[in-house]
Amino acid sequence: MNTTILAGPLLRRASCERLVFWLASRTPVQFRLLLPDSPPQDITGDRQQQLQVGERCFIQLLDITLETPLPADTLIAYDLQWRESAQDDWHGMADWAAELCYPEECLPSLVIRSRLDEVLHGSCRKPHHAAPDGLVAADAWLQQCHAQPLSRPAVLMLSGDQIYADDVAGPMLTAIHQLIDELGLYPETLEGALVADSAELFASPLNYYRRSELLPSIKGNQTLQQRFFEGARKPIFTTSSADNHLITLAEVLAMYLLVWSPEPWRGLSDAQPELSPERQQQYQTERQRLAAFVEGLPAVRRLLAHLPTLMIFDDHDVTDDWNLTAAWEESAYGHPFSRRIIGNALVGYLLCQGWGNDPDAFKDEPMALLDAWCKRPTAQSQDRLIDHLLKFESWHYSLPTSPKLLVLDTRTRRWRAESNFGRPSGLMDWEALTELQGELLHHEAVVIVSPTPVFGVKLIEVIQKIFTWFGKPLLVDAENWMAHKGTANVILNIFRHARTPANYVILSGDVHYSFMYDIKLRYRGGEPHIWQITSSGIKNEFPARLLDVLDRLNRWLYAPRSPLNWLTRRRRLEITPHPPVSASRGERLLNRSGIGYVRFNEAGEPILVRQITHEGAVDFVAEQAAEPKATLSRKER
Repeated sequence: MNTTILAGPLLRRASCERLVFWLASRTPVQFRLLLPDSPPQDITGDRQQQLQVGERCFIQLLDITLETPLPADTLIAYDLQWRESAQDDWHGMADWAAELCYPEECLPSLVIRSRLDEVLHGSCRKPHHAAPDGLVAADAWLQQCHAQPLSRPAVLMLSGDQIYADDVAGPMLTAIHQLIDELGLYPETLEGALVADSAELFASPLNYYRRSELLPSIKGNQTLQQRFFEGARKPIFTTSSADNHLITLAEVLAMYLLVWSPEPWRGLSDAQPELSPERQQQYQTERQRLAAFVEGLPAVRRLLAHLPTLMIFDDHDVTDDWNLTAAWEESAYGHPFSRRIIGNALVGYLLCQGWGNDPDAFKDEPMALLDAWCKRPTAQSQDRLIDHLLKFESWHYSLPTSPKLLVLDTRTRRWRAESNFGRPSGLMDWEALTELQGELLHHEAVVIVSPTPVFGVKLIEVIQKIFTWFGKPLLVDAENWMAHKGTANVILNIFRHARTPANYVILSGDVHYSFMYDIKLRYRGGEPHIWQITSSGIKNEFPARLLDVLDRLNRWLYAPRSPLNWLTRRRRLEITPHPPVSASRGERLLNRSGIGYVRFNEAGEPILVRQITHEGAVDFVAEQAAEPKATLSRKER
């Protein structure tokens, strides 16, 4: 028998006064929340947005303002109950979600931390990658300490590529299409494509491993396939493929269900499409890797039910090299088919990720347009929603924690290279950076989440710059904070500003390896103090041999005392790498899938940086932070 709840609950934004949950169900349902020493709270009216996305699929967005605030730093068991109608009995989590509980417990639990003193973070979770799933490792780690409220991380921060919409395994696409049929996810028409609608797409001989051939030509004798998918062909850094790129909104929504919950996989058949012998072999390899991924999903679902989880997009959540150059933008948004592909991924992000980060940012027009599409899923209502989201400028958000948490949108507010549209755009434009500086004023410490590292591996950035000179930035993901002069200068000036924080911690992912840098301004008495902490990937890794070569060359060419540093935009910075404890031969980069863990002292300085993996924890070498300084501004000091 099919279960009513397909996925979730995902605990999203959480405070003592407010809890936000995301779920998916097969039928319309009512919810109520039971907390210790409190009467049941019915989740009605504005507290529940029930969005129908298929004949038998409803996305449940629950935003609960609590009648009695929760105590901080306390273990709180919760019971999110549901029923289909007022005549039915309530179904408690002990019945419908017993697998979400840790051993010897009958309900999941949460902790609202009074300080942002511990964080889990990571990015890049590709289901069919051979690496083990870092979220499963995170669940095993949490199982050891979940009963100790002061050992719980304040937040799980997923900093990009929660799905790979552009790099999909054949068996995953098969599962997606079976789930679309089972749930009756809405079909759609496709303007400007070689197929008229989703039904024709799914029946096309180009449906598996040949989707890039569906894109037609544009002016200048360059196919849209070459421009839109060119970034997926990366002979130097990755071997990702766009041949199964998600196209329809139904496909995107099915993908989210399949990467967050084991329930949608139950009952799916092993049927597979007709393929060439070469593709058959690839399909079987991908199937074996996906089987291991699915086996870990119960642990992933349990983890996401226990920890407040925040998210931000990076490129693969939408498409590889999303908005990398102005030329890419002109081609991709100038054609109705590629615009729809990007827009569908962004709608999926809003429904499954963006809303839970900051429900207040979407309560007006975005949700009204989304609700209009759910009630009447026509091409016109879908296009109106997509048009609005492509102009939307509030994907970024912050938490009023101590230290303050700022999550950056480095994808949609780009600083275009106006003199040459083929050059990489800045990750944030001048206006967005000005807003960021305003958010930083009068805080002594902040934690910034930038999907792409602000301070990356210099040699790799140099290689990216060389390819940019030759007009091929898409081949090497030539998007880093230093690639655009304007963005680089402004972000470095923000760090130097006297009224911005003394301590910055930058959490990043994206690059498929992990590292830690300790950064100070030269000749400024050690302030501000910046730490770049990168954890990637959750289920992805860099080609090992290539990374070993790049790591070694980078150590030789860009050591802290190397004169080559004076030829870079970092010349006013003193950057000290902190290698992983397990490093041999001096490696500074850790190429192991997992989840990052950071512990802060009261001054917001990191005192423990760790990568939690299936093989165990790997710490990064760092001097123990000194006792917190008196709370004085940098100007006063």
